[in-house]
Amino acid sequence: MAKYTIGLDYGSDSVRSLIVNVETGEEISSVVFNYPRWQKQMYCDAPTNQFRQHPKDYLEGLEYTIVEALKQAPAGVAENVVGISVDTTGSTPVAVDEKGTPLALTAGFEENPNAMFVLWKDHTAVKEADQINELAKKWDIDFTKYEGGIYSSEWFWAKLLHVIREDAAVYRAAYSWVEHCDWIPAVLTGNANPKTLKRSRCAAGHKAMWHEAFGGLPSEEFLTALDPMLAGLRDRLFKETYTCDVSAGTLNEEWANKLGLPADVVVGVGAFDAHLGAVGAEIEPYYLSKVMGTSTCDMLIAPADEVGENVVAGICGQVDGSIVPGMVGLEAGQSAFGDIYAWFKRVLEWPMKNILAESELIDEATKQKLMEETSDKIIAKLSAEAAKIPIAESGVVALDWMNGRRTPDANQALKGAIAGLNLGSDAPRIFRALVEATAFGSRAINDRFISEGVRIDGVIALGGVAKKSPLVMQIVADVLNMPIKVARSEQACALGSAMAASVAAGIYANTAEAQKHMGGGIETEYHPIPENVEKYKKLYEKYKKFGKFIEFDFTA
Repeated sequence: MAKYTIGLDYGSDSVRSLIVNVETGEEISSVVFNYPRWQKQMYCDAPTNQFRQHPKDYLEGLEYTIVEALKQAPAGVAENVVGISVDTTGSTPVAVDEKGTPLALTAGFEENPNAMFVLWKDHTAVKEADQINELAKKWDIDFTKYEGGIYSSEWFWAKLLHVIREDAAVYRAAYSWVEHCDWIPAVLTGNANPKTLKRSRCAAGHKAMWHEAFGGLPSEEFLTALDPMLAGLRDRLFKETYTCDVSAGTLNEEWANKLGLPADVVVGVGAFDAHLGAVGAEIEPYYLSKVMGTSTCDMLIAPADEVGENVVAGICGQVDGSIVPGMVGLEAGQSAFGDIYAWFKRVLEWPMKNILAESELIDEATKQKLMEETSDKIIAKLSAEAAKIPIAESGVVALDWMNGRRTPDANQALKGAIAGLNLGSDAPRIFRALVEATAFGSRAINDRFISEGVRIDGVIALGGVAKKSPLVMQIVADVLNMPIKVARSEQACALGSAMAASVAAGIYANTAEAQKHMGGGIETEYHPIPENVEKYKKLYEKYKKFGKFIEFDFTA
């Protein structure tokens, strides 16, 4: 009988389970679960950049998607599942008690946002990130060295420090802290003990300043100098980390029964979604894998002996084995990409939701259908009209920092901006400028890698934007002046997790073998248009000049 693995992909808005035939790569079935509490934006406060998610959303999605995916699969699949691996957003940590239970699942903390998972895009910890950077530059060891030299408010230590400073009850109750990608495998295997569960090399290396050269996490002296409230926490965290080809254990009886799977199913060590998405998109050395969704994550792998002592400044870290075991994984990305298009859509929807919604001229059913139809067509119509506008014709230039800047040189305090507006600047022209801004942000990342001595031989794209928007993809290809291949799989992150599960379960010896047998290949390819490349070179210089003004003059 054929063997199967399950890739479990936790995104910002939903979780997906994908069942894959390990021999052929055939995607057998897939089910998505939208987080119900998150859909209502419970526990969130967008104006203050607070974004929290309840662990119940994760647990409900875990059970529902796997059970339903197995129901949709042919008979005999369930008993031949050999492995499950998990990818999640990150850094998305949570405070846990001594048993490893998130505080939001314990009495008294059920509705407390500080007791929930702090989502990757939560930027409430800007002050704490600044303090980490200030201290790191004075310390005899720069613990941010392998994380680009700049610590971000999106990452582990800044987030937990902000929460414990803000909430004395959580501070007293929190025995330890666990990343989302570590907690799900811990739940499935029944080993949630914070001191013994297997921690992801990917999460620890890129977001928690873990490195073998430091003997693990930053020293107790550094952490207590940062804040005495951190005293003793290091000993309640971890020293060892594991790559995604390692088994975290097997399904415990409770979850085997809930899911309808054999108890000997191997559960792999978790990793972040973009990293396993790169695996699913069949990343290879010196090819940049761009996960293009609400934000972007740019993944690159290189042999350790070729990277050597070269440390790339201003990125989101370089970690041995964080993407493909045996290779150094380098991460960069943009804090907002598709989120910027969604923001502009919401701006345009304001009259519809606040005026049309209250109109008494049409009946309620017609009103709802009209609003839904309009909302569904906004981005497509904007894209069609924006495609007709000649490059630089409008004079509008934008910055893609609506959610801060992740790389190069993390600064989550930065804001987006638009310049060059006149009375003829209509919605399609502004939209095109926003698309170009996101492409220029991608170019800045490529430029940083290249200037730091890391070559880029090609680009592989995956994610919702890559699959759905030819306008965006052509503009990015023109701005980068590089061909862009788009991965065929609609769910490359989940596929990457399924590949990792096949290695953890012993079906394949390494990631490359799993990719060879399970990869979905390339769907399409975008090539730069020479005349557009030249025009965008000039517009990119305006983008950089505008960025310098906003960052150093306007905000000074």
